[in-house]
Amino acid sequence: MFGKGILKGLSVTFMRFFNTYWEDLVWMWRRVTTGEKRYHSAEGIAHRSSKNARGIFTVQYPEEKLPMPEEFRYIPFLVYDEGAEGKKEIRCTSCGICAKVCPPQCIWIVRSSDPATGKPKPQPAEFYIDADICMNCGFCAEYCPFDAIKMDHDYELAALHRSLFGMEKLLKPASYYAGIRPQNAAREDEARRVKDAARAAKAEAAAS
Repeated sequence: MFGKGILKGLSVTFMRFFNTYWEDLVWMWRRVTTGEKRYHSAEGIAHRSSKNARGIFTVQYPEEKLPMPEEFRYIPFLVYDEGAEGKKEIRCTSCGICAKVCPPQCIWIVRSSDPATGKPKPQPAEFYIDADICMNCGFCAEYCPFDAIKMDHDYELAALHRSLFGMEKLLKPASYYAGIRPQNAAREDEARRVKDAARAAKAEAAAS
C-alpha cells in the first residue's frame, strides 16, 4: 500500500549496489594482506557462490567459470588406457549396449574385423555420437560393463556445423577421466582390482 512495496524493492537493489562496492574494498584489502582476489580466482568464485556472498555474485563468464561438480555430465567420451610405448588400449569392445540403451539413439558403432579371417574383433572400427541430439542422460556410461564410456565435463561445444563426433574426438585417456571424476575413478579402479584378484585366485585354485 502507498508505494511501500516499491520502496522495499528499491532498498534491496540499493543494498546490493552498495554491498558490491563495499565488498570490492574489503577484497582489495585482502588482496594486499593475503593475496586473495575477488575476481578471476578460485577463492573469489567460491565466496560468490556461497551463502556469505554480498553484493554482486555473478561470474564473469567466459573469463571466469564455475567449478563443475564431479557428477556433472555432458557429451560422453571413450576411455582408453595408455599402454606400452604410448599405445592406446581402447576399453570399448563394441558390444553395442550403449547404443541399445540410448533413448534418442544417437550412438553408432562399427565393429572391427580380423582382415585375415574376417571374424569380428572386440574393438570398434568406428564410433560416432551425434552431439546435437544427445540428451546427456548418462545411460550409456551407466550400463557400459567395461567402464569404456563416460560423461564429460566439457560443455563449450557450440559450432556452426553438425556436431557428429568420431573416435578421434571421443577418445580420451583414463588419466583425464581420473582428473574430472577422481572419486568415481578411484572406486572403479578398486572394484577392478578386487575383481582381477578374485579371478586370479580362482584360476590358481583351479590349477592346483
